[in-house]
Amino acid sequence: MGYLDVSNLSKKKDRSNYIHHLLNDIRALEMMIERNLIEESPIRIGAEQEFCLVDEQYEPTSSSLDVLKDLNDPHFTTEIGNFILEVNLDPIILNDRCFSSLHKQLKSAMQKAKTVAKAHQSKIVLAGIMPSIILENISLDKMTPMKRYEVLNEAITKTRREDFNIHIKGVDELNLLHDSVMLEGCNTSFQMHLQVNPHNFVDTYNWAQAIAGPVLSACTNSPILFGKELWSETRIALFTQSIDTRTNSYVLNENQSRVSFGMDWQRGTITDIFKNNISRFRSFLTTAYIKDSVDMIHNGEIPKLKALNLHNGTIYPWNRVCYGVYNDNPHLRIENRYIPSGPTLVDEIANLAFWVGVMTGKPKKYNDIHKIWDFKDVKNNFFNAARYGMATQFYWNGKYISSHDLILDELLPMAYKGLYSVGISPEDAEFYLKVIKDRVKSHNGSEWGIRSYRNLLKTYKRYEAMQLLTYHIYQKQQKGYPVSTWEVLKPNTSKLLKSKQTVKHIMNTDIFSVDKKDSIELVLNIMKWKNIHHMPVTDNTKKLLGILSWKDVEGYLNKKEKETIYVSKLMRKHVIVTDEHCLIEDAAKVMTDNNISLLPVLRRGKLIGLITTNDL
Repeated sequence: MGYLDVSNLSKKKDRSNYIHHLLNDIRALEMMIERNLIEESPIRIGAEQEFCLVDEQYEPTSSSLDVLKDLNDPHFTTEIGNFILEVNLDPIILNDRCFSSLHKQLKSAMQKAKTVAKAHQSKIVLAGIMPSIILENISLDKMTPMKRYEVLNEAITKTRREDFNIHIKGVDELNLLHDSVMLEGCNTSFQMHLQVNPHNFVDTYNWAQAIAGPVLSACTNSPILFGKELWSETRIALFTQSIDTRTNSYVLNENQSRVSFGMDWQRGTITDIFKNNISRFRSFLTTAYIKDSVDMIHNGEIPKLKALNLHNGTIYPWNRVCYGVYNDNPHLRIENRYIPSGPTLVDEIANLAFWVGVMTGKPKKYNDIHKIWDFKDVKNNFFNAARYGMATQFYWNGKYISSHDLILDELLPMAYKGLYSVGISPEDAEFYLKVIKDRVKSHNGSEWGIRSYRNLLKTYKRYEAMQLLTYHIYQKQQKGYPVSTWEVLKPNTSKLLKSKQTVKHIMNTDIFSVDKKDSIELVLNIMKWKNIHHMPVTDNTKKLLGILSWKDVEGYLNKKEKETIYVSKLMRKHVIVTDEHCLIEDAAKVMTDNNISLLPVLRRGKLIGLITTNDL
């Protein structure tokens, strides 16, 4: 959980004071390691659960602060979007039935949140990216009104000095300019923590990097963003681009994104990892300090290293190194940030058990992995897993192997060995690792989502399919069965009974349009080829300039001058339009009252869809 009481580093005095504390924290950490003050045992695990709040239409609802207030529980905290909350689970010793215990704790916390959310006409959905999220949900007015998020957005946008240019290419392609870091609000994750012995931390961290791709491939759950089918785990691409400060990299001396898999293996000691981050990424936030961390150690106190943790909280490697203090004992841990929320609580705890098992079950042959494998192969494995999920071919031990074979033949046996070696009960190991095994043999969250969404699109327009997919994710999550048992949705899946039908549910988004400088000959041919009776006229920004109907142009079918008559001469400039939130019955009345058979749909003056009498 990050600090909430922060301010921008704008004054030279504040910056130098912060840097002093930051460097002091590094010295303090080195002293604690030298004096064996960092806890080595018992090893603990933990997790953070992010979740979305939706309304009766399964659209994001801005109720997080109201729900948080009524929860009145320090385990819960805010996220950047005002429709997202996070619950932080208590750390638990890695032994016996710890995964069942953590599962019980998570289930209890989510039940509490569910009860409070219900009082605010909200429901809880677990999804790496909720299918029904739209651009309106990530505008600046949907940012949680807290100083931390305001300062973060201000610092990053000021550094970039231009909008965020999002480009993600999967089966579909997303190109988007956005003016704030609120795109981060599309993502929710299940962040997993594993305490690590400081004396072999770097080797353990490198192993976490090596296994990240295969682990992710089994856990992908975010294939759809704004109705487009992109990566199996689209969060990886979206988060990287939504917190990117590199437009003016010559100012910050950065050559990698703050969200990153890294550029090479880690070497040296744990403090070298922090030193590398400080060298590479400049600080832009500060908070209040009470005591000097080095002085605290000399006085027999344990410092919280607030400056170092604040800096660490503004960089987002997919495996992040963390320092913390629990029950007055300082410790070091790896935070796994690449696993998405959902599809169910049992799936998430299984993901944790699988990851921890592979982490603790590493065979001796993989010691000093940085001397054996090329880091770029490992990095390539990770991004291929994000793109292709269970369809990934990994480069592992010098040869290519499918995700299925690697997980079933090597990693799951390794995970069993690892869990047993740290004292996990056979009941826990068998139950949770079987969830992973069944998922590999059936389907994971992204595969279920893609198949279901494609089927829904055979019957419904894009937005209604997005809404229906979210609805069925919610319904299946209530039953609690792992995603491997979920039946793929059929094309004729019934629509929401209480759904308020708006224009966005039925509008056509695959639009053919022409420029005002195009010839009528081109318009006639497109209309005949595509069997359409109306042609919007737009500029290169998709601003609607006018409309042409078949009646306007059919008289030129057999006339030679159609080659030299341009759209601008015949188009009707005064066009009746609507927006996507207009109720269908209201749109129908507008069309009837004005005796028109086409109604363009605009968002901020830009054409995003069309509805015709046939759609109605």
